[in-house]
Amino acid sequence: MPKNGSGDVAHDFLGSTRVFTSAIDEIVEKVILKEVAGEQLTLSQFKLLYMVAMTEARTIGDVALFLGVSNAAASKAVDRLVRRKLLRRAEGKPDRREICLSLTDSGSRLIDSYEMKMDRKLTEVFDGFPEDELIHAARLLDRLSAGLVGHHSSPEEICLQCEVYFREKCIVSHLLGRRCFYKVAKPEPKLT
Repeated sequence: MPKNGSGDVAHDFLGSTRVFTSAIDEIVEKVILKEVAGEQLTLSQFKLLYMVAMTEARTIGDVALFLGVSNAAASKAVDRLVRRKLLRRAEGKPDRREICLSLTDSGSRLIDSYEMKMDRKLTEVFDGFPEDELIHAARLLDRLSAGLVGHHSSPEEICLQCEVYFREKCIVSHLLGRRCFYKVAKPEPKLT
């Protein structure tokens, strides 16, 4: 493993990625969410809305898998968002025991507002960086992520939820040749 003056490169890189992901979580995601939703939603609740908006995963089981919680906890999380009129629950077809989730108009507007603010913030932050450097960094992170999953004892059980977050395809399925847990919904055309 390569070494540098202050320790091994892998540990330095890992530390840098942790700091970067903390910055994204604390400075970008939480701040923007507070701007759009005030104190109405937690980041976890927003991520549930985002999952429903961005994928075809629509059941309580999908929510539980996504949030890493039990079906009962997932059902409670969904109930809170239904009471706030951001999510809609409906019986599945043909199996009425299955619950299908969809965004309400209010939920869709909240997601749209969040994405607009996020786009503005990302433009501000990344504007000073050359595009080829950002593309190279993104590809490197994708390969490293897939490499980490590939070295896990049960890589088929790991989901990085890449299709939920800004991605058109699952990095892990693309680089490791396996199926993805979530199938991306085709975005509906926006009315202008």
